[in-house]
Amino acid sequence: MIFIMKNYLKENRWYLLASFFLPALIMVAVYLTIGIYPGSSRSVLASDAFSQFSNFHASFRNMLLGKQGLFYNWNTSLGLNYLSLVSYYLGGFFTPLVLFFPNQLMPDALYFLTILKIGAAGLAFWFYAKGSFKLPDWSRVALSVTYALMSFAIAHSEIIMWLDAFIYLPLIILGINRVMDLKKPTVLFVSYLMLFLTSFYMGFMIGLFSVLYFIARLVTNWKQYKKSILPYAITSLLAGFASMIMILPSVLDLRTNGEELTQITTFKTEATGWWDFIAKNMIGSYDTTKYGSIPFIYIGLLPLALCLFFFICKKIPWKNKLAYGVIFAILIASFYIQPMNLFWHGMHAPNMFLFRYAYLLSFLVITLAAWGWEQLDRENLLQLIASLLLLIAIFAIFWGTKGKDYNYLKDLSLYITLGFLALYALLLTGYHFNKLPLKTLSILLLLLMCSEAAVNSDFMVRGILKDWNYASRSLYTAPYPDIKNLVDETKSENKSFYRMENLDPVSSNDSFNYGYSGVSMFSSIRNRHSSSYLDQLGFRSRGTNLNIRYQNNTLLADAFTGIKYNIAKTTNLNKYGFTKTKSSGEYNLFENSNALPLAFTAPTSVDHLTAMSNDNLGTQTQLFNALSQEQLQYFKFLPMAQVSTKNATVTNSGNITTIAEKQSNVAKEVSWTVQVPANTQAYLSLYPYNFSELESSTAAVTANGQTRQAQISISGQYYDLGYYSAATTVTFTASFYGTKSVSFQNPQVLALDTIAYQLAVDQIQENGVALKTGKNSAKGTVNSSKEQTLVTTIPYDEGWTAKVDGKKVDIKAFQDAFISIHVPKGKHTVTFSYMPKGFIVGAISFVVSIGLFILYLRMLKPKKVYRH
Repeated sequence: MIFIMKNYLKENRWYLLASFFLPALIMVAVYLTIGIYPGSSRSVLASDAFSQFSNFHASFRNMLLGKQGLFYNWNTSLGLNYLSLVSYYLGGFFTPLVLFFPNQLMPDALYFLTILKIGAAGLAFWFYAKGSFKLPDWSRVALSVTYALMSFAIAHSEIIMWLDAFIYLPLIILGINRVMDLKKPTVLFVSYLMLFLTSFYMGFMIGLFSVLYFIARLVTNWKQYKKSILPYAITSLLAGFASMIMILPSVLDLRTNGEELTQITTFKTEATGWWDFIAKNMIGSYDTTKYGSIPFIYIGLLPLALCLFFFICKKIPWKNKLAYGVIFAILIASFYIQPMNLFWHGMHAPNMFLFRYAYLLSFLVITLAAWGWEQLDRENLLQLIASLLLLIAIFAIFWGTKGKDYNYLKDLSLYITLGFLALYALLLTGYHFNKLPLKTLSILLLLLMCSEAAVNSDFMVRGILKDWNYASRSLYTAPYPDIKNLVDETKSENKSFYRMENLDPVSSNDSFNYGYSGVSMFSSIRNRHSSSYLDQLGFRSRGTNLNIRYQNNTLLADAFTGIKYNIAKTTNLNKYGFTKTKSSGEYNLFENSNALPLAFTAPTSVDHLTAMSNDNLGTQTQLFNALSQEQLQYFKFLPMAQVSTKNATVTNSGNITTIAEKQSNVAKEVSWTVQVPANTQAYLSLYPYNFSELESSTAAVTANGQTRQAQISISGQYYDLGYYSAATTVTFTASFYGTKSVSFQNPQVLALDTIAYQLAVDQIQENGVALKTGKNSAKGTVNSSKEQTLVTTIPYDEGWTAKVDGKKVDIKAFQDAFISIHVPKGKHTVTFSYMPKGFIVGAISFVVSIGLFILYLRMLKPKKVYRH
């Protein structure tokens, strides 16, 4: 076996190297054209994905170094099932390579991973082409390049976890072919297993497509292939059950933590048109990856022509054309019919990056193209040339009738598309008339297809640059040393659990990168129950809770969530209870003397507490009074007077205040004055009247020389105006950017009575229980004079178990958000342990399924016949 593999690699080494390095080097060249390379000023990731994926990968590196557990992560919006997050964002056998990069250089790590995955996709397709198609070797390389650089892959290249799917897809189809033709299931089993282990999301789409492919191939030769139904079913099911070690915990987590299926409300998908297939097969066809986009399906002009040739070539049986044509029709129909479109997405509407299964059509096109290429000879070559000329005509007709829906297409795209089609037709015509030998034709087609892929990839990358912007690498790397120094200082000073937040964050996921526990997070994997309750407490997390932000809330919210430290660029935070303790560069560390521990005891009556709908101040008041057993009033509103405006027109209509600009693209500024009483923490309350009109509007509030800026739609409503121990007249200014006008429920100044606040916090702190956390656990001692409820701020998850003095007890969901248990009178040791629900069952399934597959392989081996 080793000898055979050695010879195989030796004979094919140049094709293997070319299939990997050509797409990778083309992508490097494209990135270089816009200034992206290791150590450059730009990151390989677009702005919205930049810090998110960098921080996720930094946390994975921390896990590999043993700094956090695989099952639970305390640094993710109070705490989260980390295995579930890994299964969606960090799965992939290339991801552990981040171990060789420090967290500060994670943008460079993701650059190398992106290039590596694109090259690996080309290599995987070469193996598929080598085992499936009778083509010249350099033709297989050419197809590998076009596959690796298809529009979908490059247009979505900043979503780095999706790139793994393009590696496994051709290997899975190769595995199906081997099961059907050779009765060898190993490639299929391993490929399915790797796909499902690394991405259950893409795995669902590819799994569905591969079943359709198997059925279509079965139809093409029922008599021969019907015997492969059972081997395929056994192999697929065993691979599926083996992958339950990752899939089962993730699916259960999504189901139990508030994820909901999307309701079907329309029949036709939004924004799609009848010319989409033609428009998106032009070179450089990039509209957007935000809302309103149409599918990215381009995979090369010659493959498109060869796919057309597949359906007109007389050598190819009509059954084959019909079988694969049905899959083609299903995918095309799915782009237009909303129920089918949703089904491919697991009945969950995507948040931007629409039609996430469109690459399956691209793969089908290139597969049919390869089969068509197999049948190509001098006798039917004119049919392919006719297909190219037909495409020229179709693109020309489309251009003349396209209308306003396709305004994103530039004239240059048409000229380049027609030019490449003409060149392909010219080369093939030369071969037809014996002007070019076959080997020369193969090399010229390879060069031309590589050039075409490079040009299209450049269009895609520039489309991302315009659509999202490739973020500045320094935004991630420059603040790292100073913030990390301050975070490490807090770790050296604390033995029990605490939380902290950055008032001048690099991103919403800073806690992943720097290794601290906070509130903010942006993630598709989240605990919607805890985020929803935090939203009711004033931390903004609207809708599906993809976002949650710490910025702009009150001291009560700080105390309850255990925020012991704030990091900020300001040297004078002016926040009650916070004292400056350390500095590093332009960042400063402030310690909160009123932070509550991870758990605290309260009367069992808190079990029946109900949050007040649409009243975060009322919910905060109710919660603090219930936990402290006080009846205090913490908040009141103060009258304020407008004193000046700059580039702003302020109008009042009932309880709505609208601030409109006079001059476009200049900040709208409004100044007010307010009389703040003694012992008060003051806030400006800005609650938007209509969130859908905000777009990317930001507000910057300046008081006492200190400015706080935030995006209005995703941060809280209470902008800090400072703490005042004596009665003070305060003048402050709010500046608004991003839209021509912005409307709020009448802005007011909120006054927090710090005396009442301190009374309640002191009482709750007396009942506090300091918990020491492990990687997947928390432990502490409770001493109570009567039976009470132990309330924690650990997000509730069915994976948690609790023990009191070693005896298991029931866990309840406090406010449907946090873990709570009943503890009896006396002194007790409480222990919380986390194991993702379904993991043990999944692990058993993994071991048993692999064992059964090995047994199945032994059964397939032909028995030796002994002659006597």
